[in-house]
Amino acid sequence: MKHKDDEWEKVVRQEPFAASPFTEEHKQNVLRQVAWLKSGSAQEMSNAGVKSVESKKLPNPHRRRFRSRRAVMAYTTIAAVAAAVILWNEQIVEPVIETVYPTAALQYTDDAGMSLLTDKMKKNVAVTMRDYLGKQLRITKVQDLPVSGRVYVEAGKEGDEEYALIWLDAATGNQREVQMRREMAANELEHRYLRQVPSLLQNIGGDPALKPVSAKRYVGMKQGELEPKSYTTLMLENEKSYGEIIWLQDEAISVSGDLDLKQVSQTALAYAEDSIEAFTGNADLDLISTHRTKDDENGRDIITFSFENNYYVQTSEVTLGINYAVIDANSYQKDYTTWEEVEAYHEKLLQVKESTLREKLEPVIKKLFKVDLQIYKLHRNTETPGIVTFELESTGDVFQVRYNEDARITMITLDANL
Repeated sequence: MKHKDDEWEKVVRQEPFAASPFTEEHKQNVLRQVAWLKSGSAQEMSNAGVKSVESKKLPNPHRRRFRSRRAVMAYTTIAAVAAAVILWNEQIVEPVIETVYPTAALQYTDDAGMSLLTDKMKKNVAVTMRDYLGKQLRITKVQDLPVSGRVYVEAGKEGDEEYALIWLDAATGNQREVQMRREMAANELEHRYLRQVPSLLQNIGGDPALKPVSAKRYVGMKQGELEPKSYTTLMLENEKSYGEIIWLQDEAISVSGDLDLKQVSQTALAYAEDSIEAFTGNADLDLISTHRTKDDENGRDIITFSFENNYYVQTSEVTLGINYAVIDANSYQKDYTTWEEVEAYHEKLLQVKESTLREKLEPVIKKLFKVDLQIYKLHRNTETPGIVTFELESTGDVFQVRYNEDARITMITLDANL
C-alpha cells in the first residue's frame, strides 16, 4: 500500500495541477496555514479525530496500531491540505482547512481593541469576508461603540480598493451591518461567474468572445436584514466592443453588450435613424454601435443606438410601458466657478418661455411620434431647472424635455403606458 504522501504527490502532478505555477499569493497562503499548524490548533483537531475513533469499541490488540496509523493519516492529510493552494482553471483553490477553521486565515492588527473580539465575532468576520468578499482582509481597527451596543471592525483602509466595515452585536457577536468592497483582476473572479459569461452574452445577442477585463464587488447588509447581499460587476471588452455583467449573489441580474447589426431589428434601426434626422436636422450621421442592456432586477430591456457626434437613440421596454429617448450628449453648458454663477444660469433656464419651447419642440415631436403637442399640458419644477414635462392627462403619457438657456433642445424622452 502506498504512503499517503506518495498518493498526494501523484495527484498534484496530474493535470490541471501540473501546469499551475505557484505565485507569491500562494506562498503566503501556505505560510499562513503552516503557522497555524505550528500553533498547536492542528494537533488539537487531529487529537479530537483520534479520540473520536478510539471511543469506538475495538479489540484491544488492534487499538494501539490503529491509533498510530490514524494519527499519521490525520497529520498527513492536514499538511497536504494546507499546502494545496493552487490554480485550477485560473482560479485559486483555497485550502479546505479554511472552511473547517475560517479564523486561521484572519490577519490582525496590533491594536489593543482586538481584545474586544470574541471567538464568535472572529468567526463571523472571517466567514463573511470569505463567503461574500472572496478574500480575507487585514483587520486594522476594532472599536467598542457602547451607546449602540456594537463592536466596530474595520479591515483595510477607507481609500483602498479593498475595504470592509462590519458592525457586530456586542452581546451576541452576531452581525448587525456590513459594508465591503473589492476591486480585482478578472482572473481573480470565482470560476462560477466566469463560466457563465459566454452564454449570458449570447442570450442577449452580444459577442460571446468578449474577454473579462476587471471586476468589482460590493457587499452590504443593513440593520434588520438577515444576511449580506453581494453585487459582483464584471467588465468585458475586445478590440471591437465592450460589455458588462452584474450578479446579485450568484444570479446574473444585468447583462449588456454591443450587438452585431444582424441581431438588430431593421425596423427599429430605421426608426432610430429617422429620429436622429428629425432631432438634429442632419440625415448623414453614421451609426457607430448598437448596445443592449437586459436588466432583470429593474425589469428593463434597453437598446441604445450610438451615432457620430455624441447623438443617441434609446429604446427601453419596462414592466408597465415603453420609454423612447433621443439624446444630444454634447455639453453646451459653460464651466462655472462659483455658486452665484450657477444660480444665475438656473434663473436663465427658468425664464425660457413656454411658447418658445413649444415652437422648438412641436415639429420634432410631430415628426417623431405623430402627435400634437398642443393637447399636452406643460409642468415646470423649480427644483429641476432646464427640464420640463408635457403630459397627456387622459392617458398619462409624458414627454420629458431637457433644454439650454437658449432653448436648444438636448433631450426628448417619451414615457408611454402600454
